[in-house]
Amino acid sequence: MGNFLAGKVVAVTGAGRGIGRAVALAAAAEGAQVVVNDYGISVAGGAPTSEVAAAVVKEIQAAGGEAVAVADDISTMAGGQRLVDVALAEYGRLDGVVCVAGILRERMLFNMSEEEWDPVVATHLKGTFTVFRAASAVMRKQGSGTLIGFTSGNHQGSVAQANYSAAKGGIISLVRSAALGLHKYGVSANAVAPVARTRMSANVPMELTEIGEPEDVAALVVYLLSDRAREEQITGQVYTIAGPKIAVWAQPRELRAGYADGAWTPEKIADFLPGTVGTDPMPLLAQVEAMARAAADAARPNA
Repeated sequence: MGNFLAGKVVAVTGAGRGIGRAVALAAAAEGAQVVVNDYGISVAGGAPTSEVAAAVVKEIQAAGGEAVAVADDISTMAGGQRLVDVALAEYGRLDGVVCVAGILRERMLFNMSEEEWDPVVATHLKGTFTVFRAASAVMRKQGSGTLIGFTSGNHQGSVAQANYSAAKGGIISLVRSAALGLHKYGVSANAVAPVARTRMSANVPMELTEIGEPEDVAALVVYLLSDRAREEQITGQVYTIAGPKIAVWAQPRELRAGYADGAWTPEKIADFLPGTVGTDPMPLLAQVEAMARAAADAARPNA
C-alpha cells in the first residue's frame, strides 16, 4: 500500500473492468477510499448487474483497502447523484471523481440510428456531466477536489464512430468549462485520452503502434488526483498515455485570420479564403486515404 492518495475519497465510474478497474485498484493501493461504480453492462449491450462492481470491491478489501460498490446508471441525473451521495454517506467527503464508463455502437454515419446514437452520447457525455455536476457542488463547498473525464484520440473524428467521437469531443469541452468555472473554488478538471489494451481497443480497425496497459493509465490518473498535481495547478488539460508515452494536447486557438475591406460576399470569400486563411489539414484524413489506397492496391490482380 502506498500513500499517494492517503486520506482521499475517490469515485470511479466504469470501474468493473478494464481501465476503470485498474484506476479503482490503483487509487485504493495508494491509500484512497474508493466508490466503485459499474452498471455492469457489456460493450455491446445486455442486462446490467452489480456483480462486476462488487468483485472489484472484494479485490480492494482483500488487499487491505476500503471500497464500496454502486451499480447505478450514471447516464441519469439520479445515478450521478447517488454515486456522490454514497461517497458522502460512507466516507464523509469526496476528493475526486474519475468518469471512465463507456459503450460503443459502431456504424457509418449515413446508417446510424437514433438507438445507436443516444446510448453512446448518454453514457459517455451525459454520464460525465451527471457525476461532474453532483461532485462539483460538494467540492465547491469543500474548497478542493479533482474532476477527471475520459476522452479519446477519436475526438479528432472517426470513420465509423461519429457518436463516440462526438461524445468524446464534448467531454473535452466539458472538462475545460469545469476548469474555468471551478478554478476559483480550488477544484481542478482534466481529461485523459488513453491508448490501452481493453475490450474497446480490441475493436479498433487499425494497428496501434503505441499502446500500453490499463495500469499505465491508472498511474497517470492517480497522479492527477494527488496533491502533487494540485501543487502544479494542473487543470484544463488533455493528456494521452500510451505505454511509455505521455503527451499533452494543444489548447484550441485560432490558427490564422484575415480581414475584409468592407462587407464579405461569397465571391470575395472565394478569392480571399483559400490563399489567405487557408485550411488546417486533418492528419486522420491522410491516414484514411492511405489505408484506402493500400486496400485498393491489395485488391488489384497481379499483372
